[in-house]
Amino acid sequence: MKAMILAAGRGERMRPLTDTTPKPLLQAGPRRLIEYQLINLATAGFTEVVINVAWLGKQIIDVLGDGEKYNLKISYSDEGDQALETGGGIYNALPLLGEDPFLVVNADVWTDYPFEKLRAFELRDKAHLVLINNPEHHPQGDFSIRDDRLINDESSRFTFSGIGIYSPEFFTPSSKGKYPLGPMIRNYIDSDDISGEVYQGMCIDIGTPLRLETLVKLLSA
Repeated sequence: MKAMILAAGRGERMRPLTDTTPKPLLQAGPRRLIEYQLINLATAGFTEVVINVAWLGKQIIDVLGDGEKYNLKISYSDEGDQALETGGGIYNALPLLGEDPFLVVNADVWTDYPFEKLRAFELRDKAHLVLINNPEHHPQGDFSIRDDRLINDESSRFTFSGIGIYSPEFFTPSSKGKYPLGPMIRNYIDSDDISGEVYQGMCIDIGTPLRLETLVKLLSA
């Protein structure tokens, strides 16, 4: 199974830090944010990773290179000056991801999720998403889950962690362009085509300078 790291976003909420540095390369303790994902993926047995880039993308390519120093083979899906958002970004990278299900994870998520569990996961649906308890900054949550199936229900919702497995067929109705992933997920939930799980471990969305500072303190402790 290949993995994809979403790293093309502008990081507006992180400004001014991201005016000169792409968010995946922001330092968090001894490593850059994206390096934690790369190391976790390599430790879990992944060998091939696709990274999409846009804003200041050359910096990411220059720093990470071909992935050899992480025991990985890294390929890049360059979206140019304008990021294609999550849905469009994954669709654009499909030629690099192959014909089998693949893992997708956000570059700005710090987690201790055991990726080896997903590498061995047998996907029977269009996707399998990892949900977490709602953080303070997102109390309304995103999706509900019942018996390991995602459902469109307003009650007892959890937050999407940014970690999931997708079948290439998930994107069959899509086309090249700029669009988010969320509406696509909800359409497949309506047809009962997405499984899920709730992870109770560490999973932090590093979306603001304050959350980055919190992570740095956590790592130093």
